[in-house]
Amino acid sequence: MVSELGGSQISTLLETLPGIANVLRSPVADALGNVIRAAARLSEFSVADAEELIKYATRRGLLGQDEGDRLLAEVHAAQQRRADKAADRERAQRAKARAKAKVRPVKSIKSVKKIKKAARGGRRR
Repeated sequence: MVSELGGSQISTLLETLPGIANVLRSPVADALGNVIRAAARLSEFSVADAEELIKYATRRGLLGQDEGDRLLAEVHAAQQRRADKAADRERAQRAKARAKAKVRPVKSIKSVKKIKKAARGGRRR
């Protein structure tokens, strides 16, 4: 149906029915917007968005298949490194919490001095 409509008819239809713009929107446009937000650190990066853009670029001849595959491999490797670092941080935090729980409270210096005085006083008699 959309292919039968002319450009002006589509823009009129989109203006008339604002919700239909989301239905007709390209997954590539969504991926592009998401990647831009991730680049500006407004949202998280999604590998699925990168894959969508790379598939689009290879279909249109903007990237060769080999280059697209290499780029996808780099993206997946970076994502895996990020996940590994997050897991390492989590493990370190758990180990730190366990170590903190095992630490016994230290007696104050005043109480140690009182104990020493009492011990000395007992020996002199």
